[in-house]
Amino acid sequence: MSNLRRVLERQQKEEEEIRRRRAIEDQEADEEEEEMLATAVCMLNQSRQHRRRCTPNVDKRMKSRGKNLLEDYFISNSLYHVSKFRERYRMQPYLFQEIMHDICNYDTYFIQKYDVVGVLGLLPEKKLTAALRMLAYGASA
Repeated sequence: MSNLRRVLERQQKEEEEIRRRRAIEDQEADEEEEEMLATAVCMLNQSRQHRRRCTPNVDKRMKSRGKNLLEDYFISNSLYHVSKFRERYRMQPYLFQEIMHDICNYDTYFIQKYDVVGVLGLLPEKKLTAALRMLAYGASA
């Protein structure tokens, strides 16, 4: 009986040793995984910081171009005569205004509004001009 006890005790010790080794291996694997994760996070942060250094492609003259378009054709004392408007748009200014009014009432895309960042978007005249050009020349969006 004492031999049986010794064998059982030895088996228990071996099982405990195996559990202890597995726990140590698991802990080491977790530490390695944490190190790899920390390294990946550092690399990601560095790449993001690198991207932040580059300036985004921002059209800084967007507002002035919309203002120029209004001054050129759409205000009462415009830079160009009505005949130039007709040459460029192939319609009378009142027809363009009527189309713009109808489209703005139909689709809210053409209404000038602020975007998520708080920047005022393009003028309805600019959007309609782009849409008419796309239709006239068969260009894709």
